[in-house]
Amino acid sequence: MNTRRNFLKTVALGAAAAGAGRTLLAADEAKKRPNILFIFSDDHAFQAISAYGSRLAKVAPTPNIDRLAKEGMIFTRSYVTNSICAPCRAVIQTGKHSHINGVLDNRQRFDATQQTFPKLLQKTGYQTAIVGKWHLKAIPTGYDYSEVLPGQGNYYNPTMLIGPKRVKHTGYVTDIVTDLGLDWLKNKRDKSKPFMLMLQHKAPHRRWNPNLKHLNVFDDVEIPEPDNLFDDYANRGTAARTQDMSISKTMGGADLKLVAPGTLNPEQKKAWDAAYEPKNAKFKAANLTGKDLIRWKYQRYLKDYLRCIRSVDENVGRVLKYLDESGLAKNTVVIYSSDQGFYLGEHGWFDKRFMYKESFRTPLLARWPGVIKPGSTNADLVQNLDYAQTFLDIAGAPDPADMQGASIKPLMAGKTPANWRKSLYYHYYEFPAVHSVRRHEGVATRTHKLIHFYDLDEWELYDLKKDPNEMTSRYADPACASVVADLKKELIRLKKLYKVTDPTPLRQRGKKK
Repeated sequence: MNTRRNFLKTVALGAAAAGAGRTLLAADEAKKRPNILFIFSDDHAFQAISAYGSRLAKVAPTPNIDRLAKEGMIFTRSYVTNSICAPCRAVIQTGKHSHINGVLDNRQRFDATQQTFPKLLQKTGYQTAIVGKWHLKAIPTGYDYSEVLPGQGNYYNPTMLIGPKRVKHTGYVTDIVTDLGLDWLKNKRDKSKPFMLMLQHKAPHRRWNPNLKHLNVFDDVEIPEPDNLFDDYANRGTAARTQDMSISKTMGGADLKLVAPGTLNPEQKKAWDAAYEPKNAKFKAANLTGKDLIRWKYQRYLKDYLRCIRSVDENVGRVLKYLDESGLAKNTVVIYSSDQGFYLGEHGWFDKRFMYKESFRTPLLARWPGVIKPGSTNADLVQNLDYAQTFLDIAGAPDPADMQGASIKPLMAGKTPANWRKSLYYHYYEFPAVHSVRRHEGVATRTHKLIHFYDLDEWELYDLKKDPNEMTSRYADPACASVVADLKKELIRLKKLYKVTDPTPLRQRGKKK
């Protein structure tokens, strides 16, 4: 009996040891899966990232964001599906176009019960967190930790939400979001699991309120103007002429720092007044009009916008430094992007919404040691529709059949699939609304863009090689008839592929009662 008991005990111990070994092996395998850090800003134009080499590169460099390009990959044809804040965020969460995920514009509430990529990552053992701007009118789901701004949030002394609980912070929002993200990385996550952190900044969203320490940055700099600052829209349609997002007419005193934000405490207000009051007094005394006034507004707007980005870039540097010092950098994919692009005076505008280049295109940079070749560039057509599937692919998670994008993981490795897309579908829905941009849909290839403002029944065609700034529509040009016909066929194909219904009912939805 004793011999048999000892034998069984030995077998049991061996089985336990084997089980423990499998557990340790599973833990080791989990640790090998890449971490994902998604740094996301709001309205950060690609023109304001010096790695993209725009007119602003010399006067307002972004060395820390540029580091991702130097040590990883920069995407030069990265676009959105619907250039406005909440819809872009819903697309990223779900991997589905606006008409499928239910968030067509900034007024609709996100259905947080639907399938999202963080929920799928959790099922594969990832720790997930989101910190910063959320803007989806629902409590975040699929996250082990979330602390987000309510609505647009405030630049100074913001309140944030942990679930329904409101927490008040003192300081500047970009610093605070980074502090919270770093605290989660250092102290709050389960370090036995790989992580996915969405670090989402409010900046540089309107009204472009800078960190107090940056209020005088660029004071002695003349910001270069775009060639089309005084665009007269002569060769475009009704939509370009009737928008309400021009620097000349739309910008008010709060935009231009003629009025101080109401969330400043007395000490902060003192620093604010010291920086802006002398400048404002000089402006009022000048009594500018016409183009001189527009040029002054442009300089004031761009300097405040770029001051906000200065803080974003510095805080990207803080996060990269922590990854280096902690050893996490070796196995962490770092991605930087923005919810959409933005007009920095091009066409005389600010804001986004249109399918024209500056708001349709968004920055995308990625670093993945051992996978992405340092200093590489990708020029394939990618879209924010692809992010969810990319995150899942990086994690080795299953790819849901109902997601509508495509993983860009192969592109990161320098291997473009033979069947990679040749065109992109876009659809903007929010009208009538702020900025008065008319509803439209369109198709874009590497060489042309066809836009249909369907409420107006107006079409525009742009030759992106000959007219990269999209100054002249060639839709009515007989020489372009075959291009128009081909693009209309492609638009029909994409709408069928993405299950887009006839937009006519949306005209009724948007009408004022």
